[in-house]
Amino acid sequence: MTKAITREEIKAKLDNNQPINIVETLPKMYYDAEHLPGAINIPHEQVREMATHLLPDIDALVVVYCASSECQNSRIAANTLRQMGYTQVFEYVEGKKHWLEAKYPVHSSN
Repeated sequence: MTKAITREEIKAKLDNNQPINIVETLPKMYYDAEHLPGAINIPHEQVREMATHLLPDIDALVVVYCASSECQNSRIAANTLRQMGYTQVFEYVEGKKHWLEAKYPVHSSN
């Protein structure tokens, strides 16, 4: 079962410089356009190949998100990470659309 995290919880962790690994599970072009502060990009179909290298601590807090609550990429990624042994995987179910609606900051790779 996927554990959920709210945008307010994510924002508080970012504002307080608490350790958090934020993973956007959308394709690279969407990540490059805009992503949550500090997020890395691991498209959902590449989690098995990329996670070990980009998320070496399986006990660290990992938050996955995608476009919106309709998008299933983050759920797929969360399930894969848990199967790989990651112990603190949370899904920001409402995703980037919800973050933007709050006018919270985003970063761009362009």
